[in-house]
Amino acid sequence: MGKSVQRVIMLADCQSFYASVEKTANPQYANKPLVVVGDPERRSGIILAACPLAKKFGVTTAETLREAMAKCPELIVIKPRMQQYIDVSMQISEIYRAYSDLVEPYSIDEQFIDVTGSEKLFGSPLTIAQAIQEQVRNDTGIYTRLGISYSKVTAKMACDLWAKKNDSGMFVLPKEDLPEKLWTQPVNKLFMVGSRMTAHFTAMGLATVGDLAQTPLAVLKQMMRKKFNKNCDIDAELYWRLANGIDDSPVSPYTHEAPPKSVGHQMTLPRDYRKLEELKVVLLELTELVCQRCRSMGFMGFVVSVGCQGADFDRPTGFYRQMKMAEPTNVTNQVYEAAVKLFRKHWEGVPVRKVAVGLSQLSSEEEYQLSLFDERDRFRVLEKTTDALKQKYGNTVIMRAVSVSPAGQAKDRAGKIGGHYK
Repeated sequence: MGKSVQRVIMLADCQSFYASVEKTANPQYANKPLVVVGDPERRSGIILAACPLAKKFGVTTAETLREAMAKCPELIVIKPRMQQYIDVSMQISEIYRAYSDLVEPYSIDEQFIDVTGSEKLFGSPLTIAQAIQEQVRNDTGIYTRLGISYSKVTAKMACDLWAKKNDSGMFVLPKEDLPEKLWTQPVNKLFMVGSRMTAHFTAMGLATVGDLAQTPLAVLKQMMRKKFNKNCDIDAELYWRLANGIDDSPVSPYTHEAPPKSVGHQMTLPRDYRKLEELKVVLLELTELVCQRCRSMGFMGFVVSVGCQGADFDRPTGFYRQMKMAEPTNVTNQVYEAAVKLFRKHWEGVPVRKVAVGLSQLSSEEEYQLSLFDERDRFRVLEKTTDALKQKYGNTVIMRAVSVSPAGQAKDRAGKIGGHYK
């Protein structure tokens, strides 16, 4: 058997993506600190992206606009334009696909590229990375950083730990360099290790990535069982494999195209909702979105799930429950009836700031058991007609009357993507 070829995988990350798109569109802001902020009129505005100049003032993502302005009063504040960001992201994807047909989105501003078979056409990995970086900048104005390695997880860490911090915006992390480069890093630098897990590993005497990598797997499993008083073998193996840079997963352009296991929508509300009648409006709007998406994909769901959460994340309130319906459906009124029943049963009357509705145990809407009083086909014909109108003219062309009430959010959200302005 011939020797297998070591893969060459890149993780390409767009610097301060939303902010960079806005700076390219508004050259007058080129030398000014700029932030993209979630709706400032609602919930005090959260920083979604900050350009490098704003970051020099200490501005960070996820803080409030008020906190950011205290650090940098001359901030340029821009509302998000999600459709524009999606369009630019897709334009950048097309550039990547010129160098490899194996491009996998990781997020709107990060993508994996497998260039193993591209070297004969385009040169060395660094040459390809430089060409990608130059073309993306010329075509879109966006600066990309590229981590280059032999696996997806090590490419991600090469980008986050080194490429984002050096002048070239590129870094190569070969397998043989793990002990010298990766293992010497504090354990909190390991991919998927947050502050809470860092504290646990530190208490276990695992201060660096190397400490974790060089602990025999069987011993690590025992240590984690003892620490958490439960079987943590899967988590232990995950962290051990990450620390040792073991990741055989392919770069797949079809990762996000498999049939979903569930379809869900959630909504953060502009204020505390305290009355059931108000919450029922939101449940109906969410159910309509979920069923509309299921119908567009040709699925019905057997299990409905409902969840809610209060505004105080330090003292969490709420629940997440599910129930099996008598038969699978994607008819809004049927799912809504089950969702309300579930909500009534588990809601304790506390104020609600976030609501979620979902359908799971999906099956094809072409295959189902008929019952004597089945009205699904009649409802489905009606709803597919309204779906077609919404697809053509927008979700506000036909709305339920309750959505125009003060509790309704459908009209406001119709002008947004993912809760942010299009």
